[in-house]
Amino acid sequence: MSPVRRRTLLGSALAAPLLTATGCGSADDALTFFFQARPEEARVRLAIIQEFQKRHPDIRIRTIMSGPDPQQQLLTYCAGGKCPDVVMAWELLYAGLAERGVLLDLRTLLAGEPEYAERLRADSYPALYDTFTYAGGQYALPEQWSGVFLYYNRELFGAAGLTPPTRWRGAWSFDEFLDAARTLTRHRQWGFADAWVPYYSAACFGMNNGAEWFTPSVAPTRANLGDPRFAAGFQFYADLAVRHRVAPEVADQLSVSAPDLFRAGRAAMVLGGHWLYSEFAGQEGLSIDVTVLPVGPQGGPGAITDVGSTGLAIAAGSPRVEEAWEFVKFATGPVGQAIIAASGLFVPVLKSAMGSPGFAAAHREIRNLAVFTEGPDNSRPLPVTPAWGKVSALLERGSNRVLRGAATAASLDGRFTADLDALLDAP
Repeated sequence: MSPVRRRTLLGSALAAPLLTATGCGSADDALTFFFQARPEEARVRLAIIQEFQKRHPDIRIRTIMSGPDPQQQLLTYCAGGKCPDVVMAWELLYAGLAERGVLLDLRTLLAGEPEYAERLRADSYPALYDTFTYAGGQYALPEQWSGVFLYYNRELFGAAGLTPPTRWRGAWSFDEFLDAARTLTRHRQWGFADAWVPYYSAACFGMNNGAEWFTPSVAPTRANLGDPRFAAGFQFYADLAVRHRVAPEVADQLSVSAPDLFRAGRAAMVLGGHWLYSEFAGQEGLSIDVTVLPVGPQGGPGAITDVGSTGLAIAAGSPRVEEAWEFVKFATGPVGQAIIAASGLFVPVLKSAMGSPGFAAAHREIRNLAVFTEGPDNSRPLPVTPAWGKVSALLERGSNRVLRGAATAASLDGRFTADLDALLDAP
């Protein structure tokens, strides 16, 4: 699954001077930075670049926009000897690039600056930092968190006399969540809608019932779809639409999207990540806040979400490693993260930036800010494996049968799980 699941690709209409959608080849000595972003997100990255260049006027940066398949695009560039110097790394894709030797192991650079490395570790969230640790190497430093949670309409909740949880450690149960969704479902209004990838969301419900999706999460060796706890959580999610009718079915969302339903007041809750905040905040007639995912009877003690992080990596073949390292440190360090925090478009990955006045000011509409600030500490990575492309294709086929009501989650056990395990074990 491409990372466009989280972002709408930058359109060709964006034509900022530092941006190009063309290839990497150039006769100049600029540092090349490859990333994917919506137009407003690209502007935040440009602000980081511009601030960096004020402090490092000797290092010029040329940006390269990703297309719909960033992994293949990078492999094509690198095969032609024109790999970008700095690369945006996606949690679900970077392992394949690392195993192919595309990404530099940053451990040597970190070891060369032990005081910096120690400060970074102390200010980082382990769940995010360790997501980019694969096969003993550190292949990226995290730059933003975008785990999933629930946006809710405060006006609709207030009218129904409902108050959702405000903290991950004080999550509601599956039953409490379902009761709320039923109360909020009425003519032309759904209690719940999903703006993420449905089988990823269902997996988060499975994980919130006490079982990991894959074991271990980084470099997994087996899938846990047959675990009764995971299957029950996955089935609970599917039943919200196909049995309880408190959410649109998959086919329903072909005509109208979950964000559109929420903006129109036709969905009281919507599951998604921080990338939706700019679409909802400040919209006239829409009073929003955020709450956490529910916890199943075998989960807890609090709710969890996915890591949902991107990082910055350096190409192994870069001729400008020193310059690239300076930029990666800057963008993932205090100054770059402060810019991210104040933008309202990303959630920073440093504790110091998360607690900054700029982050709070950028989220004035949110009363339950702890859902954001405590999110990284309550995150678990989705499977990090070089085989993710094949694994996700198989997962989508099998999961969609459950999500459409054509099979139960128990059908994912047995041969289906064995096929997944075989993909993970393949050389």
